Amino acid sequence: MSHKILVVEDSRAFRNYLFNQLSQLGYEVICAESLAETQAILSQDHRFFCTVLDYCLPDAQDGEVIDLVLSTKQKVVVLTATFNEKVRERCIAKGVLDYILKDSMSSVSYLIPMMKRLLNNQNHHALVVDDSQTVRRYVSQLLEHQYIRTTTAVDGLDALKKLQQHKDISIIITDHDMPHQDGIEMIREIRQSISKNELAILGVSSSDDKTMTARFLKAGANDFLNKPFNQEEFYCRVHQLLDIKEANTELFRLANQDALTGLWNRRYFFNQRQEHQADNCHVAMMDIDHFKKVNDTWGHDGGDKVLTSIAHILNLYFSDSIVARFGGEEFCIQFCGEFAQFIQRLENLRQRIEKTSISFLDSSIRVTISIGVAQSDTGDINQLLTLADSRLYLAKNRGRNQLISD
Repeated sequence: MSHKILVVEDSRAFRNYLFNQLSQLGYEVICAESLAETQAILSQDHRFFCTVLDYCLPDAQDGEVIDLVLSTKQKVVVLTATFNEKVRERCIAKGVLDYILKDSMSSVSYLIPMMKRLLNNQNHHALVVDDSQTVRRYVSQLLEHQYIRTTTAVDGLDALKKLQQHKDISIIITDHDMPHQDGIEMIREIRQSISKNELAILGVSSSDDKTMTARFLKAGANDFLNKPFNQEEFYCRVHQLLDIKEANTELFRLANQDALTGLWNRRYFFNQRQEHQADNCHVAMMDIDHFKKVNDTWGHDGGDKVLTSIAHILNLYFSDSIVARFGGEEFCIQFCGEFAQFIQRLENLRQRIEKTSISFLDSSIRVTISIGVAQSDTGDINQLLTLADSRLYLAKNRGRNQLISD
């Protein structure tokens, strides 16, 4: 989908401000100053990710540009210099994304995070849970209007099945009163295995029970909204939850991923969830041979290129395993499966790295790796690591570029 955005604004100051800010987000910004210019642009191109329209233009002072752009099936954000409740309600009823007061640069700056939010929304998948088909369709349309993909469920039990089927679901909007399993019971079950940071849940209900908000929150919902809800408030709540989730995801990444290679770090390896610590999980420790010579010959930039190249190969060969950079030129793999298969894949990895020529500047760098492996039945994770490490150093002492597993 094109990430072009149309800005229709007769004020040069606002137009330039929006052009610069939206361009920095990565949008290709097309500008117009009047209804006539807008008509000319739309006659040539109807594929805009979003449009930002000034309500009052020199040749269209009563919002005519909004109807024009909406008629071409564009998503619209309206800017206006004066607040008018009737005009606002009329715009919202037409299906615009938002209605923003243009009384200062600071108020218009609300638009920029919103445009970033729309881009990020393409990465989110929502599960809408309600026993009313009408409500499911309405909420889904609201979310899809903001580029959020949706899946629907008719009650809590159905939602739990859909959650298992769609692992990429990042937010749930759920009603309370439903057959078979209500929203609060469903949330309690979800929170036994999925935290608030991993999956955002917005509870909604038309109940007159004044304890409903607290009941949802205590069950594990991130937020609550009474039905019938205001469309703008719904969007604000959803956007806030997604902002928080993305921030938490980024913090988790910064804390648990190696900045250079993108592999997991030592912290993640030892703090991994219980599901990764099942029986029949083996460990390999590996080290790039003569890595100091690489840094001495090609500098740290060359060394970094080697590290990132090796990390890429490790991910190719062990995408189904936990691969971590333990520090420096040392890596670790935790593999769950048949030990013989693990050994064979490690040997294939070693041979691949031995044959790989890593391009750097006008040169090519070749390296090898040494590997030590420990089988799952030789102890807990710390014992496995100690044994694998000792076998790694044995491989080094025996001449490098080899694998030792016993």
